[in-house]
Amino acid sequence: MAIRLKATERMLKVGPNAGKYAYILSAELYSALAESKVIEEAAMRSGISKGAIQAAWAACGDVIVAWATEGHSVPVPGLGTMRFGVNAQSVLDVNMVASSLITSRKIVFTPSVDVKAALKASQVTITCYDRNGKEVKRVNSSDPGTESPDESGSGSESGGGSGGNEDGGGSLI
Repeated sequence: MAIRLKATERMLKVGPNAGKYAYILSAELYSALAESKVIEEAAMRSGISKGAIQAAWAACGDVIVAWATEGHSVPVPGLGTMRFGVNAQSVLDVNMVASSLITSRKIVFTPSVDVKAALKASQVTITCYDRNGKEVKRVNSSDPGTESPDESGSGSESGGGSGGNEDGGGSLI
């Protein structure tokens, strides 16, 4: 199955091309899977009962939340690691430092090497829409595409991209 993207023609508001139209890529969002569907699939693939999977899933979630909110970088087996992060305002005077400077709290997820490799190997399908919403072109590609510009191989710490919540981080649980 391919990763579906859309390229929508929009007027640029800033930068050297402000006022001009350009095609902007974003992910087409799929519907969210129900937790029960994930548990059923895991039970079927592993041969472990749904009840045991459900109990383990809940326990893992509780442990991950507890340790992440204590400030640990927590491994998520088979997927990568996650940790707590914040966006905050800066102040010039140490006497003004307070928790009210925090503008958002987020989860920073760093995918494993295997997850990055699977994503890189995935086929991409792009549907192009003009400024009126009319489909004008489809592009199918099976090439590996471009990797993240992250040189260290440790993953992105921005929590950005589409599919996350409005605070910039994706939700794991």
